[in-house]
Amino acid sequence: MGAHAAAFFDLDKTIIATSSAFAFGKEFMNNGMITRQEALDLYLTKASYMLVGQSSEKMDTTRDALAQMVAGWDVEDVRRITTETMRTVVTPAIYAEARELIESHKASGHDVIIISASASILVEPIAEELGVDTVVASEMEIVDGRLTGEVTRYLKGDAKADAVRKFAADHGYDLAASYAYSDSATDVPMLELVGNPVAVNPDRALRKHAEQHGWKIRTFKNPEPLIQMPNAREVGIGAGVLAGVAAVAFAGVLVGRAIKRDKRSA
Repeated sequence: MGAHAAAFFDLDKTIIATSSAFAFGKEFMNNGMITRQEALDLYLTKASYMLVGQSSEKMDTTRDALAQMVAGWDVEDVRRITTETMRTVVTPAIYAEARELIESHKASGHDVIIISASASILVEPIAEELGVDTVVASEMEIVDGRLTGEVTRYLKGDAKADAVRKFAADHGYDLAASYAYSDSATDVPMLELVGNPVAVNPDRALRKHAEQHGWKIRTFKNPEPLIQMPNAREVGIGAGVLAGVAAVAFAGVLVGRAIKRDKRSA
């Protein structure tokens, strides 16, 4: 049989209207795996990510912070928590349009692969929920059943593109006939590999690149990406602090809207 097509999907803000790296923060806190302060830090980082995205440098900083935080965690505890809370934490954030698109690719005989910079231990339960059998993701070192905090494989930018190229060669995929979907300009190297690149809910840099190169642009709206801030009881901080956090998040929304208005009027 000759080479066949595949569909490579980024995960965060492409398939799900949230970040897989931060989605389970409350559940990890409830199970005593992170402190209330760490839970708050996760919420703040998630809020920033959802509002303005992350640069390549910020992604590296976040990677290092998360790796340090999970050092010593029992892998089975992580898998249990993510599996048990999957349907209440992540399932509601899956874009209906992404589900439909994944099923459409399957119906067309295309293999679907989720490729993510997030750790595979977080991506795999989401893939299972979507009926996707193949995950190519970042990997963390495990010794004696526990995470060491060392990242052994980090799929961002060129590294993600290299992983797609190798995976396609190993499995006989025709990249010229294949598809790739992402929201971030950091994934341009991956998108450039395939004959059918698609920018989904693209950040400003990716939208500009997609328009310049005639790539398809798709907008997924269901569900609407919402930033749910923790209440004071959940993270054990004062209501005044939370009010400040909410104000910063709201200000970010207003700034984003103002920028869009300025672009339309220009």
